[in-house]
Amino acid sequence: MEAHEAAVSAISTRVEAFYQAKTPFRLYHGSTNSTQHRKVDPNQMIDTSGLNHILGIDREKKTCLVEPNVAMDELVNAVMPHGLLPPVVMEFPGITVGGGFAGTAGESSGFRYGFFDSTINWIEVVLPTGEVVTASPDKLSDLFYGAAGTFGTLGVTTLFEIQLVDSKPYVELTYHPVTSVADALSTIQTVTRDSTIDYVDGILFSLDRGVVVTGRLTDQPLSHQKYERFSRAQDPWFYIHVDRTASRQMELVKEITPTRDYLFRYDRGAFWTGKYAFDYFMLPFNRVTRWALDYFMHTRVMYHALHASGHASKYIVQDLLLPEPNAAEFIQFVSTKFGFWPLWLCPMKVDKQISMRPDLANGAYNKDKMISFMNVGVWGPGPTKYERFVEVNRQLEHKVRELGGIKWLYAQAYYTEDEFWSIYDWKWYNDLREKFGATYLPDVYQKVRADMSKVFRGKETWTERLQSLAWGIWPVSGLYGVFMTLYERDYLLGQ
Repeated sequence: MEAHEAAVSAISTRVEAFYQAKTPFRLYHGSTNSTQHRKVDPNQMIDTSGLNHILGIDREKKTCLVEPNVAMDELVNAVMPHGLLPPVVMEFPGITVGGGFAGTAGESSGFRYGFFDSTINWIEVVLPTGEVVTASPDKLSDLFYGAAGTFGTLGVTTLFEIQLVDSKPYVELTYHPVTSVADALSTIQTVTRDSTIDYVDGILFSLDRGVVVTGRLTDQPLSHQKYERFSRAQDPWFYIHVDRTASRQMELVKEITPTRDYLFRYDRGAFWTGKYAFDYFMLPFNRVTRWALDYFMHTRVMYHALHASGHASKYIVQDLLLPEPNAAEFIQFVSTKFGFWPLWLCPMKVDKQISMRPDLANGAYNKDKMISFMNVGVWGPGPTKYERFVEVNRQLEHKVRELGGIKWLYAQAYYTEDEFWSIYDWKWYNDLREKFGATYLPDVYQKVRADMSKVFRGKETWTERLQSLAWGIWPVSGLYGVFMTLYERDYLLGQ
């Protein structure tokens, strides 16, 4: 704890200096799994990259003390030998504890535990004034709940106490083939009522074909169960394996996998978006090429390449949360408008006010009862012309709004400022900023908004035009992204 306290003291001193000068700052984390990418002026930066330690694990209380830049795979590796596991483990191993808390995150255990921030007992925060405080549901509760999902705009979170649950070495997977969107949603409703199931998600390969995947933690595989791995170069990508396994039999299929392989089953290929890299470079997409290029197909490397190449503004990467009764209409909209598959389904428990207090339409949120929500992952190629790319993203945002849902803000937002604050509770948020001295910092909208300046100008500058022409020559931007993943193992990212 001495090293931690010294690091926090140094951060506090630097934050206080920014506060006295009323100079806004951003945070340097060292890496990201977000589609947002902003370079930071080192003179206006708080470096938290060194806060990457697990400070303690309490086996009796089932808790651990964790600094914000501890990645999910590091956390899992540390607590599993103690027979414990975080209740919610984000599916990409490089997502950090701080990122999951500040940006809102959920996974296939979310139907039982809710979002990742629901598993936090208390936090340590350096306020924008430089003061160091702890916040919990019983102490500075407004800061505790306000800090979740507000992207560090209320202070620098430096320590978390995280709840843990009992772990087991394996996950028994069951694949439930479905033949329609309605069938998928109905199956998900049924399996989430089974108290013995620990994990639920679904993959839709088309409007009339998909698989709901359930998982149970188990101590040892049965002799007749197939054993499958997903983390090694020679292993199948999870979504391909699910598709082939379920389509061959069209009945319930069970198999076993190590718990760690299950938790990070989508790391290789970043769900299925890695296939677009093969398409871009016009490479064969088969088991041999996936094995040969495995290094580049892990999410830590893929997100680096995505930012370096500029392709973050060419691919639609959005997670949308909708009231379950409206999910089918939204999926039909995505099918008609975009036509790319697969889509990801992940049921989420929402039994408290969501981060940033969005005004969910159609009476979707009721503080007196739990509402069934469905996260829909929409990830695929967008229009090549940036103005059109912005337009279709805005159409997606507006449809979600119409159906009473919201989008997760880890991805770029294409709302105007007025549109954004018509969804989220500006008064509540601004009152917190004033109370804790944060009004000199960028607000959430300023941190998540996409650059739409050239769209509103109606034309590109000459410099932008020349850059677009050079970057548009295939495969210049893609090769540059690959080169940068090899040349730079770490890169400066501001949030």
